[in-house]
Amino acid sequence: MFDSNAIENIRKEEWADLYRKKNPEADRWAEGFGVINHSVETQARVFSMAELLASRSIHGDGVSFFDLLHAVDRVVSAAMWLVVHETYARNVYLDGRDLLPEDFKSYPDGHTGGALNMVPAYAGYMVINAITGITRSWIMGQGHCVAAIDTVNLLLNNMTPAHAERYSLTDEGLTRYVRDFYSYKLRSDGKQDSPLGSHVNVYTAGGIAEGGYLGFTELQYVHMPLPGERLVAFLSDGAFEEQRGSDWVPRWWRAKDTGIVTPIMIKNGRRIDQRTTMSQQGGADWFVEHLRINGFDPIVFDGRDPAAFVWAIFEMECRLEAAAEAVRQGAIQYPVPLPYGIAVAPKGAGFYGEGTNLAHNLPLMSNPHTDPASVERFNESARRLWLPLTELNESINKFQFHKASNRQRERDHPLAHRDVKLNHVPPPVLRHVSENRQDISAWSRTSPMHAVDTMFLNIVKANPHLRPRVGNPDEMRSNRLNQTLEYLKFRVTDPEPGIPEDIHGAVITALNEEAVASVALANKGGINLIHTYEAFGAKMHGVIRQEVIFTDHCNEVGRRQGWLSIPLILTSHTWENAKNERSHQDPSMAEAMLGEPSDVSRVLFVPDYNTAASVMHNIYRTHGQIWTLVVSKTDVIADLFTLEEASLLFEEGAIRLDWTCHDPGRQKIILTAIGAYQLEEVLKASEKLRDRDVPHSVIYMLEPGRFRSPRSERENAHTIPTHLKDKLYPDSVPARVFVTHTRPETLLGVLQPLNTGSYQTSALGFINHGGTLNVPGMLFINKCNWSHILQETARVLGMNKEELLTIDELSVLSGKAGPEGVVF
Repeated sequence: MFDSNAIENIRKEEWADLYRKKNPEADRWAEGFGVINHSVETQARVFSMAELLASRSIHGDGVSFFDLLHAVDRVVSAAMWLVVHETYARNVYLDGRDLLPEDFKSYPDGHTGGALNMVPAYAGYMVINAITGITRSWIMGQGHCVAAIDTVNLLLNNMTPAHAERYSLTDEGLTRYVRDFYSYKLRSDGKQDSPLGSHVNVYTAGGIAEGGYLGFTELQYVHMPLPGERLVAFLSDGAFEEQRGSDWVPRWWRAKDTGIVTPIMIKNGRRIDQRTTMSQQGGADWFVEHLRINGFDPIVFDGRDPAAFVWAIFEMECRLEAAAEAVRQGAIQYPVPLPYGIAVAPKGAGFYGEGTNLAHNLPLMSNPHTDPASVERFNESARRLWLPLTELNESINKFQFHKASNRQRERDHPLAHRDVKLNHVPPPVLRHVSENRQDISAWSRTSPMHAVDTMFLNIVKANPHLRPRVGNPDEMRSNRLNQTLEYLKFRVTDPEPGIPEDIHGAVITALNEEAVASVALANKGGINLIHTYEAFGAKMHGVIRQEVIFTDHCNEVGRRQGWLSIPLILTSHTWENAKNERSHQDPSMAEAMLGEPSDVSRVLFVPDYNTAASVMHNIYRTHGQIWTLVVSKTDVIADLFTLEEASLLFEEGAIRLDWTCHDPGRQKIILTAIGAYQLEEVLKASEKLRDRDVPHSVIYMLEPGRFRSPRSERENAHTIPTHLKDKLYPDSVPARVFVTHTRPETLLGVLQPLNTGSYQTSALGFINHGGTLNVPGMLFINKCNWSHILQETARVLGMNKEELLTIDELSVLSGKAGPEGVVF
């Protein structure tokens, strides 16, 4: 029977043999090294690539193509040798001697299998940069494989200062390196001693994401590079089943506003305890068909061979550039078939236990520190990876010619050092505020989201050098972002007439909160906005927290983040979604973000239009922060802060509303509102207290995180000065009632320094009651109505409730009468 594949393989083998005979350098490389073999298919691909490079006069760093490939085989073997030492050994001997039981760690640890798979991948990335003279950016979704990155960086002298000052290519330097891995040692200042992490961290040369939450890199890589930049994204087959949304990547890529992306999946077929779902469904063949159905151009290659990665990256870039040119000439339309590499290799390839479940972290089956059989397994496998230091140094030297092509080292790739600035900051928009704010009937009302919409669009228009992105879970018009939508438009592949859609739209829409949040988090070279219904923000928490914690670690070591801060708008929120059952009534996202470092994760409860304008005016003047803004979208929010007051509120985090206070010089209690709806209830309660001649003050708190007990020096710098806190909350007035958008317990924890004890401090907020209600009903059943505020005021002041509430009002609060017509 005719077998076209067999015929094709014979042709490849014949052509490869002929090429090797004519090219001694190619023949030397094709022999392979140790556990690294070069299949006929890879040889044929690499030889074709060599001819193409020659025809294009691409010389990169000036080192011979096959010299680099010959060298990388040895670098990869040495790196794999060091990776397994990192897991198991406490001593390293560059002479390759067998290790004894005492040379091993008492408690080995590491993600050995995945790291072994990543060594040829990352080394291949290094080679393609040297061959072409272009330093690409990289990101790795499987951050637990960091041992591969750190080890190759160590060997190729691509380390951060924190690594370079501790590690060197000597027995002593490498011994310290492996002992630092999972050492758990603390310095005298209480900080981690070792710069090595279980995942990518701030000391990983070129690292831009921890990669601890599998699946998020898959959602982000296509939105990362700017035009002219190139990104290699290393992905995992385990992560493929973790997150929905990576299938949509071809829908988003455009040559006009995005750089070249080359996603490569390391398909090793195993999770921690079993085969991946992909392997169970049919492996690489099944995945190839899946990718084609979703608009990708899949390329399968040998995941054991660094040269295969070199060829794959080059081939994928060529295909994507050709597709972009075809679009430009009108031959095809978007979406283009996006090349996608599938690197096939057993987990832990090249070492004992490859392809087994144990390969995930500890492949030897037992501890070589105590088991002689395990010692033999280690030494036998390690022997096949070792090479003499002289030969290794000769290979390493081939990668030290960055200056020849005037390119930066890989640790300094473009995505690792964003430095984005606005050219112009438009002034805040504003609305008139009534001169008599004590008269509720005189209040004007609107939606603060209109200010968010106008300010964001004004800033985008004023800074056309920045690529805008809006992460949109299908709620633009509902959330009052109409102007932004009309101007930026939905990104689609087939615009619908009469709808604000465009091939190059900047609004990325998907009914998947993590996917659309990732759009903005990835676009660190541009300007961004994320918005969602507040209750659905919880679905974004994992991906946003990953950004916060990595940034916080960067700040800790003085690695400034230069990307523009990103607002996460939580609107259609808990209280104004009273009508939509408890699934839509959840302040958890704001609460979770309050738990993160307040100097990175800023949480602001925006009370009105002018404050929204002031906040938006300031966001993009800061860098490296996530601003969670709780903003009402309904048109019934009162205009209560002048622009000057809104600016002061932003600067100080809270201000006293002198116009509603009563005899503040003799104040007995401080009422604090956090949230727009909460403010209106507090103002109603203030009016009642004023009528009853109870001296009090009213404070609106915009940013509670600035009043917390700081947990780091950086948070301490972000908190308000002591004199301002004492001015708002003097010790002489211990009676305090906080009315908050969030759950009260969360708030009291954050505001612990202001909490004078349960007898004198009270907090009212969301207590998990909801349903199909109106806003007054929602406030009432959560005990946040003005009458509840007065009831708590009486309690903390030791007054009789009858002094502040009428008989009818008390009947309502005691459950003897309905609230309608009495308290709302």
